Amino acid sequence: MSSDTFDYLILGAGSAGCVLANRLSEDPGNTVHVLEAGPMDHNLMIHIPAGVYHVVKNPAINWNYDSESEPGCDGREVQLPRGKVIGGSSSINSMVYMRGHPHDYDRWSAEFGLEEWSYARCLPYFKRCESSDRGENEWRGGHGPLGVTRGKLENPLFDALWEAGLQSGQGTSEDLNGYRPEGIARLDSTTKNGRRSSAAVAHLRPALARPNLSLTTKALVNRLLIENNRAVGVEYESMGTTHQLRA
Repeated sequence: MSSDTFDYLILGAGSAGCVLANRLSEDPGNTVHVLEAGPMDHNLMIHIPAGVYHVVKNPAINWNYDSESEPGCDGREVQLPRGKVIGGSSSINSMVYMRGHPHDYDRWSAEFGLEEWSYARCLPYFKRCESSDRGENEWRGGHGPLGVTRGKLENPLFDALWEAGLQSGQGTSEDLNGYRPEGIARLDSTTKNGRRSSAAVAHLRPALARPNLSLTTKALVNRLLIENNRAVGVEYESMGTTHQLRA
């Protein structure tokens, strides 16, 4: 059994884990190690947007969870794809980029006393995260790590839906993540230059060039190590061998 110590251990290189790895390792004084149960994202279909129909069914990179029997769905079990690869579900999802309605953030802030969760307080972080092909403006960021591309679909059916939105009073929006978050609109996607912009592509891979950040893939964590009621490390299995890491 091998043992190593780091300042920070991140369990799972999913969307949150990739961002944490990037941000924590920005400080060269921090040593950071990431454990991921799945493999690297070498599968070409991950990076080709049209390949989503292949990767979302691939058991090598998808945990393939199912829900419990759902009474509201006539007792059916619902498939719940979850990414088992660096980037997590951001490497196998449909790449729709949607922040959520500003009123939801403001409601959380008002009802639960969460001042930091108002939309006005969150907006600078949304902008900081993304690099939208719309360019930087009051609502959108232009220099962040995550590539975001406006939907460019041209189709007679889409034009009919757009017109229906106008006629019905539901309205249309040029940017659901911008000044008008309601109505019929083209969806933004987490893509850049025709390729998927996953959390691994945007955050983890560039950060791995830093000497203070390391990654172990195909590493399944078995348990936390607890000493004096405090988590001090993890035990994991990789290639049939048990290892420990501490932080």
